Amino acid sequence: MKVTTEKNEKLANMIFASIYPLYLDRLEKNGRTKEELNQVIEWLTGFDQDALQALIDEKATYRTFFQKAKIHPNAHLIKGVVCGYRIEEIEDEFDLYRQCRRMEKLIDELARGRKMEKILREEKK
Repeated sequence: MKVTTEKNEKLANMIFASIYPLYLDRLEKNGRTKEELNQVIEWLTGFDQDALQALIDEKATYRTFFQKAKIHPNAHLIKGVVCGYRIEEIEDEFDLYRQCRRMEKLIDELARGRKMEKILREEKK
């Protein structure tokens, strides 16, 4: 599937605080914890617990969320298909969409029981 400007804008204007509980609910149903969810988000974005809660409280959009993020240098190692989109094929002009799909891929891996060491990618030496 191809990302369109309309899809990118729709995602950019979504409120992160409205989606976060859905992520958490999914993970808890699969035996994972809020702490693990926050660890994955912190790895990708650099947001610690306080910064993440502040973004939730201010009802930040995904645009604001990812503009403020310090994306992990190994984020490019997150590959695969999420919601029909192959992450590594999302065009550079839709970086926001790509970052969101990367985060969803990490959350998906967490829900499926993948070990945290594998989710938090490290360059192979």
